[in-house]
Amino acid sequence: MKQKYVILLAVSAAIGTAAQAQNPQRQATIVGGGNPNQGKCTIEVRVDGAAEVEIRGGSATLRTIAGAPAQWRRFECTSPMPVNPANFRFSGVDGRGRQSLVRDPASGGVAVVRIDDPDNGSEGYTFDITWNGNGGPGRGPAYQPAPPPIANRTDERRADERSREYNHEYSEDRYRPGYREGAYFKRYGHGFPTDEAIRVCQDTVSQQARERFRGAEIHFGRTTIEDNPGRNDFVIGSVDVHREGRYGREERFRFSCSVDFTEGRIRSAKIDDRPAGR
Repeated sequence: MKQKYVILLAVSAAIGTAAQAQNPQRQATIVGGGNPNQGKCTIEVRVDGAAEVEIRGGSATLRTIAGAPAQWRRFECTSPMPVNPANFRFSGVDGRGRQSLVRDPASGGVAVVRIDDPDNGSEGYTFDITWNGNGGPGRGPAYQPAPPPIANRTDERRADERSREYNHEYSEDRYRPGYREGAYFKRYGHGFPTDEAIRVCQDTVSQQARERFRGAEIHFGRTTIEDNPGRNDFVIGSVDVHREGRYGREERFRFSCSVDFTEGRIRSAKIDDRPAGR
């Protein structure tokens, strides 16, 4: 009877350990003094397959979606993320696969980042989230704070330029016309930004380039939204491919991405077959 009890305890402990490995939680290490007016969190994990990181305040949960169990490496914040952070931004820093914000904290105070690692073996991924204070009740991503004060009234032209740059984060110029009718707006309460379209396009092209030019270093040139009539849903740019070795060479390829701004996704991405130059 005693032996059966010991076995039962061992099995229960193993199940608990496995469950914790699948959904490990971690408290943030607060660094930099905890400024209440703005904040930043840096998160680093290892993923082999797919995983999601859910951030709520000063804690986060790492969930394995597919593949081997994902693992924590780092979770540092200057302060806990407020319930409704103003000017919230997500930025993928490092990793061979794709990182994307699948839930904005404006819809409930929880941010969720999904990581998809398509290659064999685990890979380290790092991303940042930043915000400028607490948006307060009912103040989502469209909230526009006052621009910085104009110190010198004789320099109004330059002050206006600074004001426009400061408020670009909140400006509807970042969205395509009619964005309020799109599915992305209905899910997240704001349009699919043009800068996010460029980032997701570069992520997709980077993955294609790594598979096509194995072992080469990939550097992006100028990438922009093409606003020509009839093609205002394209991101275009160039990518430099640096090959090493005895016969190493550098080539430049043009690429384009077809963007679905209504759904907030990339329809297709293509790198030209022939280089545009060296």
